Parts: sequence; C-alpha cells; structure tokens
Amino acid sequence: MESIRIHIPHELFAPAESSHFEGTIEVPALKAGPDLYSFARPLAWQVDVTNTGDALLVTGTVEGDAATSCARCLEDVKLSLTGEIEGYFLLGGEDAEAPEDMDEDEFEVLPEDNAVDLTALVQAALLLEVPLIPLCDDDCKGLCPTCGANLNEGACACGEPAEDPDFELARNPFAALKDLRFDE
Repeated sequence: MESIRIHIPHELFAPAESSHFEGTIEVPALKAGPDLYSFARPLAWQVDVTNTGDALLVTGTVEGDAATSCARCLEDVKLSLTGEIEGYFLLGGEDAEAPEDMDEDEFEVLPEDNAVDLTALVQAALLLEVPLIPLCDDDCKGLCPTCGANLNEGACACGEPAEDPDFELARNPFAALKDLRFDE
C-alpha cells in the first residue's frame, strides 16, 4: 500500500481550527486473515483534521470496491467498502502527556516534521469493514466434499449417498454426534 502523508499547516496548531484533506490511494491487495482482497481502482479517502487543544483529531472515510473469493464455493465476490478513519495525534512532541482515559495504542505523537501518516489508519478502517467470512450469498451451498463440484450450480455427479456415513461426516463434522444420547 502506498503511503499517505499529510503535512499539517501552521494554522492548524491553533485550538479549535480544522482543515479538510482528500485524495486517492492505490491499494493493490489487502490481506485479512486467510482472505486476500484486491482493488481494481484507487480508493477515495477524505479526512477532517481538528485541533482539540492537546491533540489533532483525524476523522474521515475511505471508500472503494473490493474483490475476493467466496469462502465456501471460491466464486468471485465483489464488495463495496466504506471504512471510518479515526486517529489521535498528540501535540507537543515526545514530552506530550497522554490523556488518562486513553491507552498507548489509541494515539500517536505528532512527528517533528508535522506530517501525519494516514496509511495505517486507512488500512485499519478497511480491515474493520471486510466480512469475517466473505460469501457470494448467505445461502451458498459450497463445494462437494467428495468431488469438489459447486453445489450452487446443482447436484454433483457423485450424488449424496444417504447411507454413507463418511459423506455425511465430511459435509457436517457434527454428524458424528447424532446418536449421542443425554437421557442418562
């Protein structure tokens, strides 16, 4: 992912001042767990930077279209993502005191060159928006565990042998518990 650096203008160091910034970023791919998301076009981002007195608050959005594979059938899935960007940069250099109600991972110190790097904030915003398990459809039937056929396109050639416990166990690992009795 390319870097997004915003140089903070001098007028933003006055309390209650605010400025708007926007642009695009090229994100060739984003890895989220076992899934890889690709973006055909640059993502649009926009942020407002506000001086809160002791810090710069960065809020905004990043938007774009992502493509990945369905976790069940491996077909292409297209998603429209809109992530919320939020960051907190303390003023005052390395001697700046963090607010008592914030942990160390909730803020950064504004660097001496007065340039804010938004790259990590954009990446975090996108990662929060991608689904935990990307699916082409909520009712996706997936692939046949025996022959690998896409069951969304119809029944496979190997069929579903009703009396074959290995087939049922491969399709549903909890099928081994079907005869378990709790009566005792």
